[in-house]
Amino acid sequence: MAALGEVAAEGPQEPDADGGTAAPAAPVPPAPEGEAPDGGVREELLARRLDEQIHARFPVGRRLKVLDAGCGRGGLALRLARAGHEVTGTESRGDALEAACAALSAEPEGIRERVRFLDAAPGEAGRRFGAGSFDVVLCHGALTGPEAEPAGTEALLASLARVLAPGGLLSLLVPNADAPAMRAGLCGDWDGALAALDPERYGPPGGTEHAAPRREALAGTLRGIGVPLHEWYGVQVFTDRLPDHLPDHLPDGDAGPAPEAVRERMLTAEEEAGRRDPYRQVAGLLHLFGVRD
Repeated sequence: MAALGEVAAEGPQEPDADGGTAAPAAPVPPAPEGEAPDGGVREELLARRLDEQIHARFPVGRRLKVLDAGCGRGGLALRLARAGHEVTGTESRGDALEAACAALSAEPEGIRERVRFLDAAPGEAGRRFGAGSFDVVLCHGALTGPEAEPAGTEALLASLARVLAPGGLLSLLVPNADAPAMRAGLCGDWDGALAALDPERYGPPGGTEHAAPRREALAGTLRGIGVPLHEWYGVQVFTDRLPDHLPDHLPDGDAGPAPEAVRERMLTAEEEAGRRDPYRQVAGLLHLFGVRD
């Protein structure tokens, strides 16, 4: 199966009116502390699920128009562009946008012509783009932080739904409101576990508590804006407390399997657990897919 709904290669396209980013090649800044690096376990799991859903919903070979709202450092946006799709990424954090632009500048011209990165917040989608402009809309960052307050979530989802074409696919990454007690308990943080058992609050490690919408509530919101929940998965059931990257080499004298083989088995285990109950129910994050009426 081709990666991320790969389409047949075509000749160069004209850039959009507001243009793609054409910055000179520059080193990509490292990911901030606490943020998953490009190409990490989380990004790979999201990409595989997205690939699965794209292949199930769209004809093979169709070039899709994709919006990555809150694209971060651009890793998934570039993967989609390499598969032949036209991608618009929006990001309001200057350091992340700079990293995305630097990564894009290192791509071949044919890829650069299919991507534009814009300085904009995810919630601005409904004002920045026309109704039904995109076949696929991703929002994998905005709902994992303070924006997860219920009122902000509803407004954001309504904005994203407006720019999604009929039959289009909405991909969301959200905190799992049922997970914090389990995660804290497994780490021996009993105060954290007891606090997390309050069903209306989510306390990220080292951060300020904010409300996390429950999956059932999100499903109701999606239904109300015309993008009913189609499928959902757990993300990083086993690995959310582990480094996002395995080491590039094994310590001297270690006769174990090569890191790439270990990584692939880990990803396979995550994929299987993420689609099955009860495991997906206690994953730290949930990957939700809705389909536009």
